[in-house]
Amino acid sequence: MKHCAFLRGVNVKGTNMKMAEVCQVFKEAGMENVVSILASGNIIFSSDKTTDELKKILEKAMSDHFSYEAFLFIKSQEEIENIWNGNPFEKNDNLHSYTFVGNDGIEKILMQEFENASKTENEDAKIVNNIFYWQISKGNTLDSTFGKILGKKSLKDQLTSRNINTFEKILKKF
Repeated sequence: MKHCAFLRGVNVKGTNMKMAEVCQVFKEAGMENVVSILASGNIIFSSDKTTDELKKILEKAMSDHFSYEAFLFIKSQEEIENIWNGNPFEKNDNLHSYTFVGNDGIEKILMQEFENASKTENEDAKIVNNIFYWQISKGNTLDSTFGKILGKKSLKDQLTSRNINTFEKILKKF
């Protein structure tokens, strides 16, 4: 079965790694048909193991190889299609749309954080089919109150975010 692993915190804040090397780690951990999408830690691969088994195996392999505490989240092709198709926001060249991949229930925590945060103009968030989507004006992502919340250490093992366009690129490679 094909999966995509979404690595948290890759090529940001000093955690730098080449995707070719990441793919090699996945292969050495027993994954097949391994390919990376972009440099942000999106790895497509095949395996018959369960998602829980894969998470455990791959987090350990990544942690051991790169000497850091690896967090990753694994989704099937069907789940990624649901993320892409569920996007509630219309395409707008002045806005970025993000979605979040993480532990079950993280969408409720994110919505609570979003509702408590001060908003910038055109900033919005919605939950569709238990998936949290966030839209914000280009240039405001990291400066917004909600954007700063995403870097909290308490959330680092809970989720990772991607621009919605990343999911389209991933689906084209499946």
